[in-house]
Amino acid sequence: MKTIQIPFLRTMLLAAALVAAVRPGKAQVFPDSYINIDWQFNVPLSNDFADKSSGWGMNFEGGYFITDNITVGAFISYHTNLASVGRETLRLSPTSAMTTNQKHSVFQLPFGATARYNWLKHSVMQPYVGLKLGAAYAEMSSYYYIVKHYEDSWGFYMSPEIGVSIFPRPDYRLGFHVALYYSYASNSSDLLVYSLNNLNNFGIRLGVSF
Repeated sequence: MKTIQIPFLRTMLLAAALVAAVRPGKAQVFPDSYINIDWQFNVPLSNDFADKSSGWGMNFEGGYFITDNITVGAFISYHTNLASVGRETLRLSPTSAMTTNQKHSVFQLPFGATARYNWLKHSVMQPYVGLKLGAAYAEMSSYYYIVKHYEDSWGFYMSPEIGVSIFPRPDYRLGFHVALYYSYASNSSDLLVYSLNNLNNFGIRLGVSF
């Protein structure tokens, strides 16, 4: 439960602070735009190094309505997935080996441009389909005893998404956001006896929308 509750609580506290900063009578923080702040739950695919689903991530994005249906903007997000590895012997070379327990971690930090096609801009329920494109930084880490081994890499990032923004008062653009996403990053790394080739994930985002 802690994996899910702590990031979600932080997201809501941050959202509350932003809501408090919005002056009464303002229908929107920035006209013809949107801002999303999301907690995200991530499920790794084809990743045996750190394959446990987790809620240790957030997403921040904003965009501008160039028409009533199309928005363009920017995003940045982060996520960490973990896995515990029982005691095993790692053959590091023909003449050396190591026996230890490990904690594996994969940290991802993608950022770049985002575009959406939106429907029902002035309704309570405002669905959309979107695509994020950009770069991704990733760090592949192994912790054992007091030692950390890691390798970092950069790659291309792509993430299609479907979602909906919910505004109880459509004329006052302050509401909630729900989205499902898939992400692909071309990052590759080798660490100890492990290899990581590409990062594939799917997950859900829950947050607030302005």
